[in-house]
Amino acid sequence: MTESIRPRRAVRILLVTAGTLAVGLGVLGIFLPLVPTTPFLLLAAWCYARGSERVYKRLLANRWLGPYIRNYREGRGMTMRVKVSTLLMLWIAIGIGAGFVAPMWWARLLLVAVAVGVTAYLLRLPTAQTVDSV
Repeated sequence: MTESIRPRRAVRILLVTAGTLAVGLGVLGIFLPLVPTTPFLLLAAWCYARGSERVYKRLLANRWLGPYIRNYREGRGMTMRVKVSTLLMLWIAIGIGAGFVAPMWWARLLLVAVAVGVTAYLLRLPTAQTVDSV
């Protein structure tokens, strides 16, 4: 009987660990425009929901990340303020990268193409009127 309990516990530990890594990458994505924030936060929510209900509830109750995850999952999208700040940071980073860091023309073109794709995606998301509160 104890052998069947151990694998479940190990899976839960792995899920919480993967979720925590995903939260870290998602938070990093807030500051680094080419690192995707939303997929990592949604992955973290998925991992936590299956690994630890307590940690999942804490993530959704988080002051900064919870409303972002709930708005996205419920189809409300992002607030205009978040869209504008995200696009501004994205284009500043891409401008610096394409203008000063990428030495080859095709690398510059690739950076601009990624920025155009991300911009199109963000502009197609619904604009939430207000941030969902806990």
